[in-house]
Amino acid sequence: MDEQRRPRRPLHFGPDAMEAHGGTTPDPAEAAEAAHQAALTVIEAGRQGASPETTARLVRLVDELGIDTLAELWSARPARSLPGALWRLYMLREWVQRQPEQAAREYGAGMAAAPVAHVVTGIAEPPGPAEVLTLADRILGGVFDGDLAVALERAGSFCRVIATGRAHLEDSEVTAASLMLGTAEDLEAAAGAWRAGALH
Repeated sequence: MDEQRRPRRPLHFGPDAMEAHGGTTPDPAEAAEAAHQAALTVIEAGRQGASPETTARLVRLVDELGIDTLAELWSARPARSLPGALWRLYMLREWVQRQPEQAAREYGAGMAAAPVAHVVTGIAEPPGPAEVLTLADRILGGVFDGDLAVALERAGSFCRVIATGRAHLEDSEVTAASLMLGTAEDLEAAAGAWRAGALH
């Protein structure tokens, strides 16, 4: 396996690991600040003249660090915060990576009923598994080499089309559609907050 693509062991920052190194468990305010700083560091690493290779590596951050590490850093933060929004972008990509056929089917079922959101995503047509995989990478890549608000809006629109598709498919649960719609609304709100300088 190519050294650059070899999955790395997840890093763990839980209480046991911290105590083993003489540290203490941070209080909630410290944890929130650490999550925000980590998110800001990741974004700045990609936005300060980074090469396409660096952007690609940041897009594959889950592969590099492991899902557990990102969960410990960001999953507990509010959805409409910088770390919360980044967590949702990475989880969206992770879901598409794991289930591209399902993502394509749900997207295809929803795009005619959500034409504005479909246009905003900028997906190639017809949107099959390869197209949704490419879109997921491009949306996340836009966080680092484009306008963060636009990337968040594209992700929100993608989620909105998926939610619409789920609502139209007979074998989909209403709850799954509602959860995806909630993610769409959170990402769109995060985009507005970023533009207003209020995404923390």
